[in-house]
Amino acid sequence: MYLEKISVTGFKNYTQAEALFSQKFNCFTGNNGMGKTNILDAIYYLSFCKSYYNAIDSQNINTEAPFFVIQGFYSADNNRWEVFCGLKRSEKKQFKVNKKEYQRLSDHIGLFPLVMIAPEDTELIHGGSDVRRKFMDGVISQYNKNYLENLLKYNRTLMQRNALLKSFYEKHYFDISALEIYDEQIINLGNLIFKERQEFFRKFNEVFNQTYLQLTQNNEKVSLNYKSDLLENTFERLLTHSLDRDRAALYTNTGIHKDDLIFEINKVPVKKFASQGQQKTFLLALKLAQYQLISQLKKSKPILLLDDVYDKLDETRLHALMQHISTDEFGQIFITDTHPNRMNTAIKATQREVSFFNIRNGLVETSTGL
Repeated sequence: MYLEKISVTGFKNYTQAEALFSQKFNCFTGNNGMGKTNILDAIYYLSFCKSYYNAIDSQNINTEAPFFVIQGFYSADNNRWEVFCGLKRSEKKQFKVNKKEYQRLSDHIGLFPLVMIAPEDTELIHGGSDVRRKFMDGVISQYNKNYLENLLKYNRTLMQRNALLKSFYEKHYFDISALEIYDEQIINLGNLIFKERQEFFRKFNEVFNQTYLQLTQNNEKVSLNYKSDLLENTFERLLTHSLDRDRAALYTNTGIHKDDLIFEINKVPVKKFASQGQQKTFLLALKLAQYQLISQLKKSKPILLLDDVYDKLDETRLHALMQHISTDEFGQIFITDTHPNRMNTAIKATQREVSFFNIRNGLVETSTGL
């Protein structure tokens, strides 16, 4: 599957723009602030019904426009899909495929698989555990719809349990039977989510290690570890032991919503001891392993978005990356860079099909490269 064409209206710094794409490499060059990243974000919208960079939809409307519209036209095996995303100020977002509107946006997730690699991914290393859980959940949700449904239900039930704990405190009473209703639900849902995360980690860890070795060709020992309260205790026992803390804190202190991934190189934390180059390579390996796992499980190659990926990469790592993604294991790829010469040299060395675009002040101009 690949994206043939995109059209945007009133989206971020774009008044109106459209582009036709190559089935392999699509390269966007231009100075910072011209709109390269915004094109990638529009493509991301078409897969996930939201922005990669700004969760508040209304803030993605051009300041001088009353609405934004993103339309994408996809093709695969003689089938075509038209994806429509539109939002008017102060109104509900519309999302359609072949003119049929979704009742639940979650039904769309996984239909057009996609992996995004961006400078903001450093939060996977330096951010809190919620960022790494979101990464896990984002991977699994693209190939397992039941997982996404269970996760949404778990989060809703968790909010209700926390609201009940707060209500107990405010009204100066406690009803264990009322709490147990929510306990039963989050235990059942949590166990399903935990089982799927364990299975994901088992598969992902192997792919990640292979990918890191391909990118570096050295003897660095990298490791991922899955951290969860449920690895050493049952959810029932955890909630029982945590009840007094929950009542004091007014929220649920234990469960799969506290899970984390631990990143290490040579048995030391990546966050504290890895160089910028090592961190960048570690993140690339994470995201490329995400790509390969989704591709294997869905039997379909995701679209790959690389936003300013050359930042902090030396020539050796850059060459290894380009050789890696130019293989037939990868499908359609979109790349942004501020240096046309660097991009032109790197892409043409792969000898694969490529389309070049120059971005200037919200205008998309087709170019022939250098």
